[in-house]
Amino acid sequence: MKVESYIQGQPCWVELASHDWQAGKSFYQQLFNWQLVDMETPDGHYTTMQIDGGDVAAMYQMSAEIAKDTPSHWTIYFAVDNVDETIERVKQAGGQLVIGPHNVGDAGRMAVFLDPEGASFAVWQAMEHSGIQHRQMANTLCWVELACSDTGVEKQFYSQALGLNTKLNDSVDFEYTEWHAKDTPIGGMMAMTEEWGDMPTHWMSYFDVDDCDAMAARAAELGGKVCVPPTDIPQVGRFAVINDPQGAVFSIIQLITREY
Repeated sequence: MKVESYIQGQPCWVELASHDWQAGKSFYQQLFNWQLVDMETPDGHYTTMQIDGGDVAAMYQMSAEIAKDTPSHWTIYFAVDNVDETIERVKQAGGQLVIGPHNVGDAGRMAVFLDPEGASFAVWQAMEHSGIQHRQMANTLCWVELACSDTGVEKQFYSQALGLNTKLNDSVDFEYTEWHAKDTPIGGMMAMTEEWGDMPTHWMSYFDVDDCDAMAARAAELGGKVCVPPTDIPQVGRFAVINDPQGAVFSIIQLITREY
């Protein structure tokens, strides 16, 4: 399915900051069969990942100075109608602006934030580039998920900052909240229990795959680590959590249906 625009609050882009840009490109190209388009930037290298000529993700080389204190990581971008107005709403809701705002050429305008519990996320006001150009197909972003300490605080924050609505999903045996952009489900949220240890609050990217077990095995062959082995989610599908060879964490999911 070709995507040409996003509504306020929808995840519209996903971007990898890597300690080893070249090795990261090789891993994801072989895992997801993404085509790579390299671009020179004032800060170094930036690569757009594509399927059939349509952008689905991007990655870049972290600077040595930033990489000293920051692990490789995926960042989720949410579409907004106005970045500057969003900045004010984020601040009023208890979040923090950490990067931007600034224009990315003629493509769009962006900013990066920390929510009240310290989870990082970004926003994108599209101009010439709306974001991910394919969905409801294998090897594309299909879901985003916030794992946090206080779901009440986070519900209030993202409702005020991004205009997201929430709905309790009663099909599972624990508290799981769905995020909705208007009436469209776009992600979920759950509280971290003691079993999570000292893991900080974070957003997780889920990529749609045709075969979860095969993809998890392939990720391990390519030097990644399977943190959560393929596991069934009743009525949803089968998922696994992967660390890429540089340590960035993401999830894969084999959905029962691609109606998202």
